[in-house]
Amino acid sequence: MKISIGTAQFGFDYGIANAIGKVTYTEACRILFEAKKNRIDTIDTAINYGASEEVLGRAGADGFRVITKLPALAEDQAGIYHWVFEQVECSLKRLKQEKLYGLLLHRSQDLLGLNGTELIKALTDLKNNGVVQRVGVSIYSPDDLDQILQRTSIDLVQAPLNVVDRRLQSSGWLVRLKDLGVEVHTRSTFLQGLLLMEHSAIPQKFARWSTLWDRWHESLKLLGVSPLSACLAYPLSLKHVDQVTIGVDSVAQLLEVLQAAQNINPALDTSFMCSTDLDLINPSNWRHL
Repeated sequence: MKISIGTAQFGFDYGIANAIGKVTYTEACRILFEAKKNRIDTIDTAINYGASEEVLGRAGADGFRVITKLPALAEDQAGIYHWVFEQVECSLKRLKQEKLYGLLLHRSQDLLGLNGTELIKALTDLKNNGVVQRVGVSIYSPDDLDQILQRTSIDLVQAPLNVVDRRLQSSGWLVRLKDLGVEVHTRSTFLQGLLLMEHSAIPQKFARWSTLWDRWHESLKLLGVSPLSACLAYPLSLKHVDQVTIGVDSVAQLLEVLQAAQNINPALDTSFMCSTDLDLINPSNWRHL
C-alpha cells in the first residue's frame, strides 16, 4: 500500500479543516487497527508532535515501519552527537520500539550549520548501529536539496506535494532523488485540508485565490469527481513517489481515503491548479494572510 499514516493529529489539533481536534486514544487505536487490516505498513510521526509518540507506543506500533523526526536544533545546543542519541533513545521508549525505519531532520537546514558535521556523524552511526534503517530530511522546498546532497548522502526525503504545490516534480527533483536511490515520501496531499473544503467554507483570507477555487470546484463538479479522489490521484499516480502520507482524524476518514484511493483516475488532469505562490503553497505563510 502506497499510503502511510501521518500522526500529527494524534498529538495536537492540526490542519485548517480539522473540526474534531486531537484524535482520542481510542480512535487512534481503531485507526491503527484499520490501517494494518488494509495493508498500510508505514507510520509517520515526530518528537515534537505533542503526545503522538506516546499514543503510538500505547496503541501499539508493532508491525509498522515507524518514521520519526528530530526537533530543530536550539542555537545554543551543546553536545550535538549525544543529544541526537538521547533524543532517539527517548523516542524509542515512547514508541516502545527497538529500532526505527526512518529518522528525519524536521529542519533540514540544521545539516548546513556549524553543527552539521556532528549531526551527520550521529545519524550515520545510528544507521551503522542498526538503530535506524534510513536517515534523511523533511523539507519545505526542493531548493533545500542541492546544498544538503552536497554535504551528505541521505536515504529518505519527505516533501510537500499536491495538486497546487508541484515543485518536487516540476523542479526535476522527484526523478533525481529516485536516480540517487533516495526513498520519496510526500505529505500535504490536501494542503492541510484546504483542498477538501466546501467552496463556501474556505476562509476569507484565501479569497485572493478565488479564481483558483472557482475553477477547482467547477471542474470537479463537471467531472463528477470528489475533491478527495482528485487530490489523491496526483501523487499516487507518480511512479517515483514511494509513499503518500495522509493524516486522518477518524476511522471513517481513513476508510474514505482508502475507498477513494482504489477508485482514482490516474489520467485525471488537475494541472490547472498548479501554483508557485508561496503565500498559498507554504502553510507557514498563512498566519500572515
